[in-house]
Amino acid sequence: MDRFYERVEADEVLRPMYPEDLAPGKRHLALFFAQYWGAGDVYSSERGHPRLRMRHAGFPIDRGAALRWATHMAAAIRSMRFPSDVEHALLSYVSRFTPSMINRADDLVPDDDGLPQE
Repeated sequence: MDRFYERVEADEVLRPMYPEDLAPGKRHLALFFAQYWGAGDVYSSERGHPRLRMRHAGFPIDRGAALRWATHMAAAIRSMRFPSDVEHALLSYVSRFTPSMINRADDLVPDDDGLPQE
């Protein structure tokens, strides 16, 4: 988590979404990952059901922010030099999880009708 949060701390898009004190978030994320990967209900016993979409609903997470999060998490995972099967499992989870956190649609409607002017 430290390696991930070092990247978040330097990210001009993501950093404003986090509180000034990153320590509680580091702990929560570590507990969540520990629980997800089989360490028992360590997260849920302290914080309740993860409800990840609900917990992140107040943050403007568009595709760009989600991609930045995933990029930082992937870099942190790769920096740990886990065995290849472990790294693959972690990166697969990040890849599957990340899109579910997007809660802001990109603007898909052009400013005009996109047709040539007459």
